[in-house]
Amino acid sequence: MSQMKDHEQGDINTSPIRARYIERNVQGKALELYNRDKDIFLHQNLSTPVLTVIDRAMGAWLYDMDGRKYIDLHGNGVHNAGFNNDYIIEKLIKALQEKKTFTPRRYTNESAIELAEKLVAISPEGLDRVLFAPGGSEAIEMAITLAKHITGNWKTISFWDSFHGVGFQASSVGGERLFKKGRGPLVPGALHVEFPNYDRNNWNFCEAKQVDDEILRQLEILFEKEGDIACIIGEPISSTPVVPSKYFWEEVKKLCEKHGALLIFDEVIEGFGRTGKMFACEHFIVPDILVLGKSLGGGILPFAGIVTREEYNVLQDCSIGHFTHEKNGLCALAGLGEIEYIIDNNLIENANVLGNYIMDRFEKMKKTHGMIGAVAGKGLHIGIDIVKNRETMERAPIEAENMMYMCMEEGVAFKLIESNIITLRPSLVITREEADFIADTIEKAIIRVENGEEY
Repeated sequence: MSQMKDHEQGDINTSPIRARYIERNVQGKALELYNRDKDIFLHQNLSTPVLTVIDRAMGAWLYDMDGRKYIDLHGNGVHNAGFNNDYIIEKLIKALQEKKTFTPRRYTNESAIELAEKLVAISPEGLDRVLFAPGGSEAIEMAITLAKHITGNWKTISFWDSFHGVGFQASSVGGERLFKKGRGPLVPGALHVEFPNYDRNNWNFCEAKQVDDEILRQLEILFEKEGDIACIIGEPISSTPVVPSKYFWEEVKKLCEKHGALLIFDEVIEGFGRTGKMFACEHFIVPDILVLGKSLGGGILPFAGIVTREEYNVLQDCSIGHFTHEKNGLCALAGLGEIEYIIDNNLIENANVLGNYIMDRFEKMKKTHGMIGAVAGKGLHIGIDIVKNRETMERAPIEAENMMYMCMEEGVAFKLIESNIITLRPSLVITREEADFIADTIEKAIIRVENGEEY
């Protein structure tokens, strides 16, 4: 259990297999920089010590200092339009040359206004007001604070195994021990239920509706026995990913309306075409508050925000997002460029088509590879559950980690979530040829591990 907790948000950076990868692949100038990084930054799970040293990034690919390249299936969720997209860079260069970058608070600029207007235009109907923040954690803080003000309540309901950021309120509603332990008391009133995972549930239910109804029953109990619930917050599709039914989210929204709570969707990862629609909520329902980030900065700059309903524009007597870079013109231009490029180059349709293609390939692999326990996802947001036994769905964390480093050496870089789930979130600019390269490389690694090979 403790090993899985260490792996909640990704592969750990202190394993013996990681050490072997570093020894085999990080050399010369890269090794010097790797050691300098290790010696100067605070060490923490998932980030330092690092995996390798990147020289540059372009499109769907990362390039290290030894000339190797990797198609990156993680990208921290920022690379929907590709790393260092030339269209976005040209916009930013022009803004820098024209000194249209930072705008102090109490003023505004054309780029920030245009990005806000664009977000309202592309968001589901009814979401008409915008507020920006430097990052996703801060945007989550704003969304929850807004919900508390609007409802007059102070408790929240969210989901175990979720990640919503590292601020005190964001980590309180998050469902992972990794971001809570050692902090002492967090924000009070943060209640949790399980997320509707149909392949893994504690009740041995076989039908999706059985899982949904059990979680809905628990939500109703929290509303009735706890009371004072300001909001339910969750990812419409989890980062794993687990894809709930439309019925589940429809019923959750009904519960919120019945009890006077707001529904907040965290689409920091899933937004901007990732799931084959502009926003993942379009597969389900419209939330009261939509939280965006990561790719909103164009893959180059940090930027995030919320989009919400006109009727909630009632907090003029206080501030819920008092950030220095709230209306940064440079960040706003990056966001505009990202959205324009995604729309003009049909990247949402590409995510839908190639996502279905990749999932179909893995579903076919599942018939011949017993280590593939389940395949889930929407668009280019896909998870491959690596198991020891498909009947019991026993997780195979060591086997999955071996596969990860085998693939890394072949030029495919992905992240593991919950110790054993290969998560595939490539840039939306990938081609059919690159989709085949991803699937072929992972299948080769599966075969090697099935044959008893270790990294």
